[in-house]
Parts: sequence; C-alpha cells; structure tokens
Amino acid sequence: MNIKQHTVLALADMALATDGSLASLTAACHRVFDAEPPWVSAVCEALIARTGEHFHYYSRHELAGLLLECIGHGRGGPGADGQDGDDAEDFALPEPIALPAVRRYCVDPPVRPPKPEWLAALALPELANAAALAAWLNEPVGALDWFADQWRLARDGQSPLQHYHYRWVPKRSGGVRLIEIPKARLRRIQQKILREILDLVPPHPAAHGFRRGHSCVTHAAQHAGQHAVVRMDLKDFFPSIQLSRVHALFEKLGYPYKTAGTLARICVNRTPLGAFRSTPDGDSLSWSERQALKSPHLPQGSPCSPALANLCAYRLDIRLAALAESLGGAYSRYADDLAFSGGPAFARAADRFHIQVAAIALEEGFRVNTRKTRLMRAGARQQVTGVVVNAHPNIARDEYDKLKATLTNCVRHGPASQNRDRRPDFHAYLAGRISYVKMVNAARASRLQSLMDAIAWAA
Repeated sequence: MNIKQHTVLALADMALATDGSLASLTAACHRVFDAEPPWVSAVCEALIARTGEHFHYYSRHELAGLLLECIGHGRGGPGADGQDGDDAEDFALPEPIALPAVRRYCVDPPVRPPKPEWLAALALPELANAAALAAWLNEPVGALDWFADQWRLARDGQSPLQHYHYRWVPKRSGGVRLIEIPKARLRRIQQKILREILDLVPPHPAAHGFRRGHSCVTHAAQHAGQHAVVRMDLKDFFPSIQLSRVHALFEKLGYPYKTAGTLARICVNRTPLGAFRSTPDGDSLSWSERQALKSPHLPQGSPCSPALANLCAYRLDIRLAALAESLGGAYSRYADDLAFSGGPAFARAADRFHIQVAAIALEEGFRVNTRKTRLMRAGARQQVTGVVVNAHPNIARDEYDKLKATLTNCVRHGPASQNRDRRPDFHAYLAGRISYVKMVNAARASRLQSLMDAIAWAA
C-alpha cells in the first residue's frame, strides 16, 4: 500500500464515523490532517454527490476509491496526464491534489446504516464487536482469534494446533476429493453460526440442495416432461468459494467489517501442506485445485459450508434463472449440479445454451466442468441427479430391476447369498435403497417392500 492509498483510507475511516453531512465530512478531513486544505469543501461536495443517501452503505475501500477519484488521482477525476475523467464535471479541481501527511487516525466505529426491511425481518443476532461475538459463542475473545487464524499451519497436517481432520475420498468420475472435518470445539461454533444465522437467511428458490423440504427429487421434478433437458456441473464447488466472498456475505447480513471478517475466517480453512502428502495418488490434483485448497476456502465437511455455498451462489442463481426464463425454460440447482429444461423454444437453443451458462458462471467466480455437460432430448432418457424425468420423476428401470432381482433372490436363497460386498448391516442397506425408491415413486417402492417383508432374516 502506497502513501496515497494509506491517506485516503484514513480519510474514509474518519468520514464513515460521521453522519455524512457536508459539515461533518469537512470537519473529518480537518481532523485527519490537523489543517484546513483549501480543496476539502470541493472534495466533500463531490463525494456527497457521488454517494447520496447511500453514503454509509459504502465500505472503507469503496469510499477510498471514490476519494481517489474526487481528488484527481483516480479514474473519475483529472489524471496525471491532464486529461479529464468520465466524471470530471461533478467537481471543479484543476489538477491532482497533493495530499498532506496524516496526523490523526479514527478509532471510532463507522456509523451503521439502518437495516433494510428484508434484513430486519430476519432478526439475526446483533454482534457489534469481537466481545459481543465471543459472548454469543460462549468463547473467550482470544479463542476467536485462534480459531480464525489461518496462518498457524503445521507442516505435517496432524498437529493438535490444527482445527481440522483431513480425509481423501475417491470421486465416481475419477480423481479424489478432500473432506475437511472440523474438530469438536470448532464444529460446535460452526453449528451455532449455522443454526442461528445462516439457517435464517433464505437462499434462492432455485437452490434445492442442503435445504429442509427439498431434495434431489424436488430438484429433478422441476424438469419433468420437457422437450429438452441440459445438465451441467460446477467444478470444485466448495473450494472455489474463497474468504473474500464469505466475508462480503456476512457484511451483507449487517455485521461490521471486523465482526464479518472473524465470522468468515472461522468458517473457512487453508489446507496445510502435510494434508497433500496423504493423497492416494500424488498426481491426481491439478495445480488450480491445489491452489484453491491452499487458499482460505469453504471446507467440504464443515456444517456451515453447504448453507454458505447456497448463499454465495445467490447471484449465480438469479442470472441463470433469468437466462432460462428468457427462453421459456426452468432452472434449478442441487449443490454443484445445474439443470435447465424447457419447451420447443428452449430445445431449439439448447445446442448453444451451455456456452452462455459457462460464461455467466465464470463471471460469478465458478467454473463449469464441461466433461459432465449433457443435452438430453425427449427421445432419449432424461436423467437429473439420478432421477428419470421424461414423463414424471421415476427411478431408472435398470436400477429398479437390479434391486428387485436382489430382493427376489434374498427371498429364495437367503440374504447372505446376495451380500457380495459383505456389508456389515445388509438389512439397513436394502431398507435405505427401498426408502430412496419410495421418495421417487411410492407405488413402485410398495412392490419392493413386499419382497423385503418376505425375506427370512437370521436372528
């Protein structure tokens, strides 16, 4: 950070602690410099003209950027080359201003603007500072600093100073996925943040994953009986959501900058180098995947990550829903699985549709896994999250037939003959499979349940 940026940040901090009037802003500049530069009134008038009634909704960095423009060092004011910027008519300053040295810094918190109606209706807990946050979490203030510290990383990845356990699991499509499981004390903190903050904030209606009353079946049912269905997948969904986005989300929920930063750092993790040494295949991770995990990201395995991922993808959901609606189609998302469908107009544009989706996802900080993109027209099987949706949500015929054959052989030859994978609780496994079929198609599940009831289980 250079001296100019340092100076405008000091001005922004002092200005945000005032009521935003011209007299207060002018006095704030005088306090910072312990002097009365002749250009202060013109700069403050230009700043008020830029921000208007939204003054206190600007962050310190956004306000500092506007100040740079107003004093002639940014894009909006006269530049060093003597050319006027786009907004030079908003204020009359003949040349870039020489900034005096900072003499006084602001220690007062910024004035918080009144909450909008939608935010006030959520009734989230008030956490004005670190002490209030620590009391709410029933933790010492110093413990919050420890849990939020992302730099104290042991090289072996197994030190008791680490807050996570690490486990690599294979993906069905190839490669491995890192599961980061928080230890008991951090998990308790994250569960409280989830229950009393994140669960109160509704995600976009198109999001069906990690929500009560929603499932892969409700996600698939949105696309039943359509001319064309497009299925796409977001690559590295959780690791792609970084600290800055989570911090901005907590600020959007009305928390002060420092409180939002502490909450965000408690919810993210930086994977230590030692965790990468235990991968089943040392070459299974690409460079970009490693970099995402090494940066502060949403850990897959944390209680907060699913809800945070849904909320951080809100803008993505808005844009993709609008894109589908422009073609008379529908859109829904289940975690990282995107599904689009529609009638004849959508079917005609379906061949090029995925390009627009990939561009929007990239602009919103996500990447599409192009290898998993599928276009399914009405003449072929249309399947979304494992559910067939050609006419109505249904279980795939081959999957149903295989389960029915297993149950039939259990009746005829005993369950031990069909437990080829030596599952420790084969009864619970079959019951779970039948419950899934019942969730998709209750009528077909009743036939399977009749076979299940006829099995003679050993004592």
